[in-house]
Amino acid sequence: MIRHNDINRQELHKQLRQKKIQLGGNTRLKIYGTLHCKSGKRMKKENRVFFSSEKEAISNGYRPCGHCMKQAYLKWKN
Repeated sequence: MIRHNDINRQELHKQLRQKKIQLGGNTRLKIYGTLHCKSGKRMKKENRVFFSSEKEAISNGYRPCGHCMKQAYLKWKN
């Protein structure tokens, strides 16, 4: 898990290109989702974290986003 405030812009873009960052999350709500999610794009930078995989997000106690990850969210909910 990488906090958005702890990584500079160049390193962030490098890791995105190398596919080391796959998902984004919100530390306050404990929700993770795709990097293209409209809900995720609106969150404050200080609340944003990045994950390399869904497994990493779940192991850190995050749940799937109900907007961009509907199937995973429904599975989690039930």
